[in-house]
Amino acid sequence: MSFLSIDRDLARDSYYAATVRRGPGYPALSADVDCDVAVVGGGLAGLSAALELAGKGFDTVLLEAREVGWGASGRNGGQAIHGLACDQETIEAQVGLEEARRVWDMSIEALDLIRQRIVDHDIDCDWRDGYLGLATTRGKAEDLSRWADRMDEVYGAGFTRIPEADVRRWIDSPRYKGGIHDPRSGHLHPLKYSLGVAAAATRAGARLHENTHVTAVEPHAGGVRVRTAQGRVNAKQALLAGNVYLQGVSPKLEDRIMPVGTYIVCSAPIAGALCDSLVPTRSAVCDTNFVLDYFRPTNDNRLLYGGRVSYSTLTPRNLAQGMRDRMVGTFPQLAGIGVDHAWGGFVDITMNRAPDFGRLSPQLYYLQGFSGHGLALTGLAGKLVAEAMSGDASRFDVFARLKHHAFPGGRWLRTPALVLGMAWYRLRDLLG
Repeated sequence: MSFLSIDRDLARDSYYAATVRRGPGYPALSADVDCDVAVVGGGLAGLSAALELAGKGFDTVLLEAREVGWGASGRNGGQAIHGLACDQETIEAQVGLEEARRVWDMSIEALDLIRQRIVDHDIDCDWRDGYLGLATTRGKAEDLSRWADRMDEVYGAGFTRIPEADVRRWIDSPRYKGGIHDPRSGHLHPLKYSLGVAAAATRAGARLHENTHVTAVEPHAGGVRVRTAQGRVNAKQALLAGNVYLQGVSPKLEDRIMPVGTYIVCSAPIAGALCDSLVPTRSAVCDTNFVLDYFRPTNDNRLLYGGRVSYSTLTPRNLAQGMRDRMVGTFPQLAGIGVDHAWGGFVDITMNRAPDFGRLSPQLYYLQGFSGHGLALTGLAGKLVAEAMSGDASRFDVFARLKHHAFPGGRWLRTPALVLGMAWYRLRDLLG
């Protein structure tokens, strides 16, 4: 079974799709068109870029192979969190401390941007403030506390510390030995948000086309030509924002990211008082394991729980039951609660888990490699690439300076190599 066939199967039972009403959608491209900027990919990175570009007066055409928000942007855990998927030390090592501080500050700006867009464009997406980062062992709690101390000292993070004695005031679970709380981060319904950004981009003047599969992107008359089965888009500039779904459009970019399957279940409704007691602040929650669990309460008193991953693209057996077991392991008081939805999808990780932004030519930009930490960062990325296309690349180029390498082993051996590597990290998590 192909990667895309697996992904279609994983999308079928999404809680998000079951709790949103799509409108009539956007028409497929049916002719050759000219524009200032062509955007390939209707996830949050592409949608954000289209919104920003249209707002700056660029004639913008966005092409999505399926429906806007269909991929990771509309199926993720819904957690919008400070920072990047990699540690700040990874950024410091490449660009220095001063520029690493700029990257951190931009990650906080990305959170503010979500809130701003929700207000400015009247997007009803169930936003809630708050994020808990929790440690499952005392050793990891000490590591988390040292990390938070440095983040406060160097980056002014301002996290609230949660010692072991106070953990049960924040989360009613026996698993955790310490943590931090960040009120600036939060969570939302990602598909509602994606559709809201798409609607805002359309109102700003962007032309969106769904069910339009891009087959090639090539230089043309000093700009870029984007080919599809139904027509061509001739643009002065273009953006590739398809992540793992580009599928042959740019082999150079594909070699630098790996599709990793991630999975979520949604519980049956939970009694209001019990749901409130699980995480009294109703914050989003992640543990600090390398292969981590993450969860959050929903506005309709369910628990969304994610945690299993697949580095081979194969879906784990008995997905719903396995994820429910993890949920009950964290919250034994939910032993009588079933699971109503189980789904998954693929995120694009880089070798160092830092985002990969850049140019393939002066007219062709790309955004990829969010590494499972992209709900907020995709929005900022779209803003940065719009700034660059408008003539101010100073902020985009901070990210573009980060160096990335192809996964070792080539197309056929890189997945088995990654599976073996991740087995070691799973063992390290278990050993504490």
